[in-house]
Amino acid sequence: MKLLKLNTPWRNGFLWRLKLAAALGWLIAGYALPVCAQQKPTDTLRTQQLQPVEITAKISALPAASPTPAQILKGPALQRLNSLSVADAIRYFSGVQLKDYGGVGGLKTVDVRSLGSSQVAVFYDGVQLGNAQNGQVDLGKFSLDNLGSVELYNAQKSSIFQPARGLAAGSAIYLNARQPEFSAGSANTYKAGFRIGSFGLINPTFLWQHKISGQVSGSISTEFMQANGRYKFRYTNGVYDTTAIRNNSDIQSFRAEAGLQGHLRDSSQWDVKIYHYNSERGLPGAVVANKFDYTQREWDRNTFVQSSYHLNGKIYSLMLHAKYADDYLRYLDPEIVTLSGLSDSRYHQKEAYFSAANLFQINSFWMVSASADYQRNTLRANIYRFAYPTRNTWLTALATQFYWPRFTLQANVVSTWATETTEAFDAARPMHKYTPALLLSWQPLATGTFRLRGFYKSLYRLPTFNELYYTFVGSADLQPEFSRQYDAGFTYQKYFNQGALRQVSVQYDAYYNQVSNKILAVPGQNLRRWVMENIGRVNIKGMETNAQLTWLVHNNVLLNTALSYTYQQARDVSEGSFSNGQIPYTPIHSGSARAGLLWQRWSINYSYIYTGQRYSQKANIPENYVAPWYTHDASLIWQPAYHGHQLNIAAEVNNLLNQYYDVINNFPMPGRNYRLKFSINI
Repeated sequence: MKLLKLNTPWRNGFLWRLKLAAALGWLIAGYALPVCAQQKPTDTLRTQQLQPVEITAKISALPAASPTPAQILKGPALQRLNSLSVADAIRYFSGVQLKDYGGVGGLKTVDVRSLGSSQVAVFYDGVQLGNAQNGQVDLGKFSLDNLGSVELYNAQKSSIFQPARGLAAGSAIYLNARQPEFSAGSANTYKAGFRIGSFGLINPTFLWQHKISGQVSGSISTEFMQANGRYKFRYTNGVYDTTAIRNNSDIQSFRAEAGLQGHLRDSSQWDVKIYHYNSERGLPGAVVANKFDYTQREWDRNTFVQSSYHLNGKIYSLMLHAKYADDYLRYLDPEIVTLSGLSDSRYHQKEAYFSAANLFQINSFWMVSASADYQRNTLRANIYRFAYPTRNTWLTALATQFYWPRFTLQANVVSTWATETTEAFDAARPMHKYTPALLLSWQPLATGTFRLRGFYKSLYRLPTFNELYYTFVGSADLQPEFSRQYDAGFTYQKYFNQGALRQVSVQYDAYYNQVSNKILAVPGQNLRRWVMENIGRVNIKGMETNAQLTWLVHNNVLLNTALSYTYQQARDVSEGSFSNGQIPYTPIHSGSARAGLLWQRWSINYSYIYTGQRYSQKANIPENYVAPWYTHDASLIWQPAYHGHQLNIAAEVNNLLNQYYDVINNFPMPGRNYRLKFSINI
C-alpha cells in the first residue's frame, strides 16, 4: 500500500469532528469488550516508508528496511511469468508450499513456513478474503490479468497502519488490482486479451477504465475460462504401468469486477469494489486401486462488495474498511445415495466485516496506531444434524513504531475475542487471547546496503466451522491453535555503474516456529469415522534465501535473474508412535530459479521450480513416500506497437521436459502443455 504524506488542516471544524467521532466509535466498540485492555498502537506512515526487497524485472532503488521478510512480484515481471492464476505466481516465493489437486480447475491453497493454510491471510485491495467454513482461500480463482502486484509477507506487512486482521496473521498475501492509467487527453483505457492452450483452454479477458472526472475514475474487468482438463498421466499399481487420461477435471468459470475510486477535497482517498465469481467444475478424485473415473461435481458462487477510505495527514491518519460477502458452494456426489436421493450438499456462507485503523504521528521518530475489526460469519447447509453456526469476532490491535535512519523498532499487541452460537447442539466456548509481536531492523554500517532484521510474533488461530461442527467429525470442544514465530536475517543491495553486473539484491532469514494445540483429524471408535482433536505439536526450523541480479549483457540487452531456496525441518513432536517425523507434504529442500532476457520489444523467459521428497502421512515410511518433482517453463513475448496501440503476443511452454508428478499424492499433474496469449491496449 502506497502511503502519501498529505497536509490536512486540524481546523476543519465539523468534518474533522465527524471523522474523529467515527474513529473513536470504532475504538470504543473494540476496546469496551471485557477482554480488551487499554493499549497504544502504531504504524509506518512516513515518506521514508519501510520497503521490502522486490522481485521485479529491474530491481528498483529500495531502502530494504522491512523488519519482516517480504517478496513482491509486480508489473512486467508478474506478467512475464508462465502463470494462469495467483496460485501459479505464488510458487516462485521461498518458504511456500502450494497444495495443488491437479489441472486448471483443481483446488489450490498455500501454506507458508508450515504453519497451515488457515494462518495465511489473503487481502484483496487491502480487505481480507475470508472462509470461515474451512479457513482456506482457493488462489486458483484469482487471475493475474487484473492484478498489478502480488505480495507475500512473513508475520505481517512492515507498516503498522493496517487493519488488526493484518497484524493477527501468521503471514499475509496482498493482491492489488491494477490502478487506472490514462494517456494525455484520453478518458478511457481498454485492454482485451485472449488465451488458448492445451486441454481445451479458452480464456478471454476484458478491462475498461474510465475517467469520470478529475477526481473519480472507474473500471470494469471480466474474464471467462473454460477447459476440459483432459491430460495424460502415468500410473502404476506396483506391477503394471499405464498411461491414462484424466477425466472429470473440466471447469467453466466467469469473473466480473467493477470499481470506483477517487479523491476528496481534503486529499483523502476512497474506493468501492464489487466482485462476482461463478464456476462449475468436475472433481477428478484420487487415482487409487485402479480407479480413474469420477463423477463428483462442484459449483461455486462468490460475491462481495467492499469499500475503503483513507485519510493521510501530518499528525493523524484514518483508514476505514467495510465488506459484505455471500458465498455459495454445492457439492454433488452421485456415488453416494441417501434416503432423499443422491448426496447433494449445499453450503451458504455470509460475512460482514468492518475495520478502522488510526495512526498518530507523535513526533519525527515515534508513531502510534490503534485498529479495531469486527467480523460476523454465518454458515447454513441442507445437511442432516447441521449446527448452523454463527461467529462474532473482535480483533483489536495497539502498535507503536520508533524510526531512525539506521534503526527501526515496532511492537504490537492483538486481542482476539470470538463468541459463537448454534441452532443445534452445543456451541464452542468463547475464545480469547492476547498475542504480542516485536520487530526490528538495524543498519550497522554507514552505507545503507546491508541491514539486519528480526522478529518475534505469537499467533492465535481459531478453529474453522468444519473443524468444530462438521457432522459426526467436528468437535465443539476444540481449543484454538497457538504458535510462536522467531526470525533473524539480513538484506543486502548494491548498484554498479560499470561492468556487466548492475544490480544485486539478497535477503536471508533463519526461522523457528512452535505450534501447540495443533488441530488434527484422528480415528474415532469407528475407524471409518474420524474426529477432530487437539493433539498436535510441531517444531519448525528453516532458512530461506533469495537473490535477484540484473546484468547488462550488451548495450540495450538486459538479463534479469532470480534464485530462491528453502531448507525446512517441520517435525511432528506430538506423543505417538510416529513422533519426530516430517509433517505431511513438507519438503526439506525446495527452490526456484528464473531468468529473463530483454531486448527492445522482445523477451525470452525461463523458470524452474523444485520440490524435494515428502511424505503423504505422519509416518515417514516408504509406503507414504512422495517423490521429488521439478518443472521447467519457458515463454517468448513480443510487444509491438500497432497504430499507437500496445500489443502483447506470448507463447508459453509449461513442464518443458514432460515430467509426470504429483503435488498431492494420487492427484497427478499435467505433463507438457502450451498456451498462446494475445492482448491489446487501447
